[in-house]
Amino acid sequence: MNEMIVDSSETIQARIKKDRAFAEALLREAADMFLNGEAEAARLLLRDVVNATVGFEQIAVETNRPSKSIHRMLSARGNPTMESLSAIFSATRKVLNIRFETNTVHHA
Repeated sequence: MNEMIVDSSETIQARIKKDRAFAEALLREAADMFLNGEAEAARLLLRDVVNATVGFEQIAVETNRPSKSIHRMLSARGNPTMESLSAIFSATRKVLNIRFETNTVHHA
């Protein structure tokens, strides 16, 4: 019997396309991950959000960077500068019409 294997990234992207609140939540989660030192996971999640919503070509236009560079920056081995990552987050937020607010939480 053949089992169908579904790439989790494809499943996530399909839901992002259908559910705007989910897309917003994942964008916020990517920002939280980045701020909490989980840069690789944040880049990969941001890549899924960009790919399923805005698209790499539009992000490239918005950030004035080549789309191939955006792809590389948001890969598992990507190493974007803070300026580039900030531009990608900013462009994605702008296109999705999302505003971020930050709060600190102190752990006991």
